[in-house]
Parts: sequence; C-alpha cells; structure tokens
Amino acid sequence: MKLQKELEDKIGYHFQNGRLLTQALTHSSYVNEHHMSKLADYERLEFLGDAVLEIAASEFLFHKYPRNPEGELTRMRASIVCEPTLAFCTRELELGKYLLLGKGEAQTGGRERKSVLSDVLEALIGAIYLDGGFANAKEFVHRFVLNDIEHKQLFYDSKTILQEVVQANYGEGLKYCLLAEEGPDHDKKFIVEARIGHAPYGKGCGRTKKSAEQEAAYETLLLLKEEKNIKIPRNLAE
Repeated sequence: MKLQKELEDKIGYHFQNGRLLTQALTHSSYVNEHHMSKLADYERLEFLGDAVLEIAASEFLFHKYPRNPEGELTRMRASIVCEPTLAFCTRELELGKYLLLGKGEAQTGGRERKSVLSDVLEALIGAIYLDGGFANAKEFVHRFVLNDIEHKQLFYDSKTILQEVVQANYGEGLKYCLLAEEGPDHDKKFIVEARIGHAPYGKGCGRTKKSAEQEAAYETLLLLKEEKNIKIPRNLAE
C-alpha cells in the first residue's frame, strides 16, 4: 500500500476506490500464483483505458493540428498509442516498480517488458476513468502521454529520422553494432550502439535487437541535436 500511495503522489491523482488501482497494477501471473479470480488482473481495465486513451489523443490532435488531414492525424495517433511509445511514457513514473507480478514473471524481467508496461499504463487510465471520470483520466493522459509530443514522435520514428539525418549531413553510412547480449535465453537483453562511419554515438538496450536499435537511434538524435547542432527534421507538422 505504501508503494501505491507513492504512485498516487507521482501521478497527482488519489483514488477513492483503492481496489481499482490495485487491479490496474496486477498482472495475470500474480493472480494465478495467488489463486485469485481470473477477472482480478488488469486486462479488463486495459480494454477500457485503451478506448479512453484513443478519444483523449484524438481530441488533442484534432485541436492541436487543425490543418492536418484525417490520414495524417490517424498516423500520428497510432505512433502515440503504440506499445513502444506507451512503454517509453512509463519511464517518468517508474511504473514497473509498482507492478504486482508472479515470481516467474518478475524473475524474467516483467517489470521492464514493454508489452506489460504499455498495458498497465492503459489499465491505469481505465482505473482513473472509473474512479474519477473522463476529466481526470484526460488530465492524466495529457500529463504523461501527450506531454512533449514531438520527443515522443521522434522516439517512435527514430530509426527513419536518423537515417535521413545521416544521409543529409554525412558522407558515411549508418550502422547498428551489437555490443553485448546479457541474460539467459528466456530473459535476454541486447545492447546496441549506433555508429556513423566508425564513430560511435548513442547506445540502446532492449529485449529485442529492434527495440535496442530504436533506443540507440533516439539517443543518437539527441546527441546530434545537442552536440553537433544538427537540425532534426520536424516530424510533426504544425
């Protein structure tokens, strides 16, 4: 309960019904291990939160980008509510710290698994919606999902954007080098470094090579923007 109070303080919302928050944080592995009802995990709340997130994101994009056509708004919304971006959004909250997981899931990296983190974020949105209504859920979405939207779009499109930047500014190619593989086969972590020519840039860590490369590309873009003063293409049209 102490950890849940800590999470409530972080998100700036305190539940009237604390059981909703507990359910939003409860993984099916914990339910199975403790012989609880099959409906006690976060999956139903995730279903609801997904719908709340979609309408909140749609409304936000509709008003923020009044000159963008429907197809572009749809693409932008998809990039915001996809699994990698939602998992990226949970970093600020350290959401994995608060999950109720079975021992096996915890030992195999469930607290860092992007699919779990993105699902729990949606479940948390659903729980806030049931406890405090749409206005509170929308406020949470704006604060933790739709904040700094251009950086999140940059993260989502990082590999494509970095390729464009390298082609426009460098005479050398971009490649991703695997530096290390850590952990057993069922809980593998890949560490990847982005290199332009032979020069090393950003590093990324992920449970797949693809996610590690995405992270490395994002870190490289931030380095190029800050240290090399290279202009990053605007990927969200005003």
